[in-house]
Amino acid sequence: MRLSELFIKDAMTLDLQSTTKEETLSVLANRFAQVGGVSDVEGYVENLKKREAQSTTGVGDEIAIPHAQHASIQKPAIVFGRSSQGINWESFDGQPAKLVFMIAAPEGAGGEHLKALASLSKVLMNMDAKTALLNAQSPEEVISVIEQFEEKPEETPEMVEEASKTDAYVLAVTACPTGIAHTFMAAEKLEQAGKKAGIKIKVETNGQGGIGNRLTAKDIEEATAIIVAADKNVEMARFNGKPVIVTKVADGIHKADELVERAMKADAPIYKAGDIRETMGQDVANESLGRKAYKHLMNGISHMLPFVVAGGIFIAISFFWGINAFDPKDASYNAAAQFIFTLGKLSFAMMLPVLAGFIGHSIADRPGLVVGFMGGILANPGVLSDSNGLVEASHIQPSGFLGALVAGFLAGGIIIFLRKAFAWLPKSLEGLKPIFLFPIFGTLIMGLLMILVLNAPMAAITNGLTTFIDSIPTELKMVVGFVVGGMMAIDMGGPINKAAYATGTALVTTAAAGAGSDVMAAVMVGGMVPPMAIFFSALIKKDLWEESQRDSALVNCVMGMAFITEGAIPFAASNPAKVIPALALSSGVAGALSMLLGASSRVPHGGFFALMTNGIINPFGFFAAWIIGSLLGAILLIVFVGKKKA
Repeated sequence: MRLSELFIKDAMTLDLQSTTKEETLSVLANRFAQVGGVSDVEGYVENLKKREAQSTTGVGDEIAIPHAQHASIQKPAIVFGRSSQGINWESFDGQPAKLVFMIAAPEGAGGEHLKALASLSKVLMNMDAKTALLNAQSPEEVISVIEQFEEKPEETPEMVEEASKTDAYVLAVTACPTGIAHTFMAAEKLEQAGKKAGIKIKVETNGQGGIGNRLTAKDIEEATAIIVAADKNVEMARFNGKPVIVTKVADGIHKADELVERAMKADAPIYKAGDIRETMGQDVANESLGRKAYKHLMNGISHMLPFVVAGGIFIAISFFWGINAFDPKDASYNAAAQFIFTLGKLSFAMMLPVLAGFIGHSIADRPGLVVGFMGGILANPGVLSDSNGLVEASHIQPSGFLGALVAGFLAGGIIIFLRKAFAWLPKSLEGLKPIFLFPIFGTLIMGLLMILVLNAPMAAITNGLTTFIDSIPTELKMVVGFVVGGMMAIDMGGPINKAAYATGTALVTTAAAGAGSDVMAAVMVGGMVPPMAIFFSALIKKDLWEESQRDSALVNCVMGMAFITEGAIPFAASNPAKVIPALALSSGVAGALSMLLGASSRVPHGGFFALMTNGIINPFGFFAAWIIGSLLGAILLIVFVGKKKA
């Protein structure tokens, strides 16, 4: 696919009047929607904002290349916008962006269009192309400029080799979180720097469509040094024993000459497999311990949540025939209920192993995954209770959610310890470590520590917390409900939201069969309020939200019923200072009312579905808390936000 074919002529804006990055993203996304390019504008804009939160797409030289994927996009496209005054894009060089190229791609897209996206990065390196784009008088002229400067067939590695003036051979790897723009811009800059220095250089791109121009074992063996300019994890163990410069992808764009000069001189530390830099990306060595721990924890929780959601909803469905309808010994037994309940329990049983496994994976890569999984199983050995009765006979005390949490971090620590312990092995036995030594010794150490040291105190802490919460008087429980309910609406899917949800999930997993957790109910109702409050506010005051947001506001009814708090994010992002306090206050009130009215949840997810299938104890109290909180939120939004300007 040619680069010029991606530009949407009818969606171009050559006189952008927006003054902020967020406003510009919304303007361009709506222009794209007007030509049928995207159906869910808010969802796509939210993805664009998430990409900006990872690192700015302002690449400097008055250029910004925001990019994101979304399921409602049918075909890859580039929407061009130009601002005469410039827009603050937090660019690397501090210059405002005048040329904005918004790249839109279907979810999971890869392949030919990514080559064209790489080509865009190379076109924009040409100052004549930039000048022509700044002076273009029509969309047709913009496309003509792109066609004029569009790259010719790429130079082959052999052609680069012929241009080499020295014996230095520099390798590089570039990668950005989404693998679209910065990845290829950094690659182009490094290649240009290599040619300028008269050396042979090869750059591997870790793009959205996969790895391009992959470095071979022969390349690595012959390399003088390797530059890794990346903002996400890349394969590092292959560089063991070679000089490696580890830096940000932005440095690959703006410090390419300096990096190539250092690599030519092998001015870099020797990389050792298992080095902390394997985690890669954002100046790892300079990150605080708390930031590192948070990233590892979020990796575990994000992988755990799909299992929790699937398990919770299946269990809630099984309650439709009765709380004990899954039990063949109960009078209400139903075969369908048993089958669905079994699916839910199996999915739910994976929660702790996945949590611990992916925390360990985040810290120590694949060996940490294996050991972490085993730690998660040992935190809840009942998941294997049907395995010939071996687990019951061993009398392993479960430690639950807290135990799995600790096991995940412990798994990473165990692998780091084992890497150092087996560092003396000759290089010829390196392959034994990840597939033989680490899993065996790691699992053994994890088993001993969990069974003999950690399970008992973690179980005691969990039981103590549960007992303490159960003993809190109702009037004080309302405070707890207000806090966890409000937390669900502060960042709607972010770390504060996840902390409240993880607490509720931990308590519901330790509750007696059929008993449920009042904290989980408060968490769930608090998360259901923001989207429903948006829905009610749009019904009550039709001009409260921009015209482009009104349809999405009505769709938030479904989001609220499904306990998908994130449906309110685009509205909060449009005016956070007024929207977030209104939603957090109303969610807090809903959580407090849920506690006051004695609602309790037997499942960690499901929303209205759990309410209708016996997943909620005192469903009328839960429903009342939800509707009252949502109506309060709508009123507060109308008061705080007021009428939008047309």
